[in-house]
Amino acid sequence: MVQTIFSDTIVALSTPPGAGALAVIRLSGPAAIEITATVFSKKGLLTAPGHSLHYGTLRDPETSQLLDEVVVALYRNPRSFTREDVVEISCHGSDYVVRQVLALLLRKGARLAEAGEFTKRAFLHGAMDLAQAEAVADLIASDSAISHRVALNQLRGGFSQELRALRARLIKFAALLELELDFGEEDVEFADRSGLALLLAEVRGVVGGLLRSFELGNVIKNGITAVIAGRPNAGKSTLLNALLREERAIVSAIPGTTRDFIEDEVSLEGIRFRFVDTAGLRDNPADEIEAIGVSRTRQRVRQAALLLYLFDLTEVTPAEVRSEIEALTEGLHLPVVAVGNKTDLASPETQASFMAAFGRAAQPVPLVLVAAGPKQGLDALQTTLLAQVRGSDLENTASATIVTNVRHARALETAAAHLAAVQAGLDTNRGTELLAADLRHALAALGEITGEISSEDLLTSIFTEFCIGK
Repeated sequence: MVQTIFSDTIVALSTPPGAGALAVIRLSGPAAIEITATVFSKKGLLTAPGHSLHYGTLRDPETSQLLDEVVVALYRNPRSFTREDVVEISCHGSDYVVRQVLALLLRKGARLAEAGEFTKRAFLHGAMDLAQAEAVADLIASDSAISHRVALNQLRGGFSQELRALRARLIKFAALLELELDFGEEDVEFADRSGLALLLAEVRGVVGGLLRSFELGNVIKNGITAVIAGRPNAGKSTLLNALLREERAIVSAIPGTTRDFIEDEVSLEGIRFRFVDTAGLRDNPADEIEAIGVSRTRQRVRQAALLLYLFDLTEVTPAEVRSEIEALTEGLHLPVVAVGNKTDLASPETQASFMAAFGRAAQPVPLVLVAAGPKQGLDALQTTLLAQVRGSDLENTASATIVTNVRHARALETAAAHLAAVQAGLDTNRGTELLAADLRHALAALGEITGEISSEDLLTSIFTEFCIGK
């Protein structure tokens, strides 16, 4: 048994609220087993071993009212999720039963848990670090094989181990620099500057790689918004329906049918894409409503992560398509895929000629030819879309460390800035005191990720994002 830091016992529903076959109510704290024993029918719970299951009934001892037949799972400190005594009561999933059981446990001395408090206790008792604790929430929210794999890797400590190794090596040099400050009057140099420069180059390379992975990590975690834009009647709504495999948008031969956004999500090989169908772009809208739609389309493009510029292969030239894409994306750092539609109406010679002319431009833009109506060429389009969001890297996520958390990315940016300052200090023979200060700031930023350096405000901000029972 290890000494825990909390004197109270918390309780919460750990399964989703609402009627179901079963519900799990979790208690954690020094009195978790004792509280359960007062309302559980079977004797011997107080002396039962951990990791054991017990079938019986729950009854209010004051009124003798039978509440439910349950299975009680017992986990003893420290071999539990929170490293406290933990009890999990599996009861029938009736809302009424759950409310009655919770009310009874609260009357017997438990306190209703705050959001994320079970995981917070696990962190504070050293069962996991802060990055692993955040991975618990990511794992619960994962909705694809890739997001599940990345969250599980972080939960098992892959990211944390990499950071700890970096910090441990930097700490050795930081200690030597601090030692130099203690002996400042004797003008001695304990920290080998050439060795520090080599270590900095290596650490900055790793930190830079982690920062670059955030672009992919953000896509894995949050998906990507892809706006479908182009001239009226180019087939944007038809393409949206084809990608979603359902009739989501109204399709008409009348130009300007789409006046507002129509959007929906689809998963392509584990990556969530939110496709947005927009009003057709033209310089002279037919009426005020269409003009508003065109304006909103341009605004939506500026907010997108990816642009699918759709055009009718039979009506425009390669030069016109490039000119329209450049005008629409001027001043934006926006990946673009040019999609030529209606290949079923264009001859093979026309398609080959268009592709050859389009590919001769100085700035390459991926071009895919499709027939959205008969759903031809969609596989090639999906492959191109995945490549635009670094799909080639997705196969390596099983072993690679991918940063998916904004807080982690901001801390890595801070660490990178201070490491760059240390390097600049070495290059200009800056004083030991300034080198040590920047190195301390870099170490602090890396420590914030795993929680080795944390504040109560930071912990509150993180764990309130969890569900109550976790």
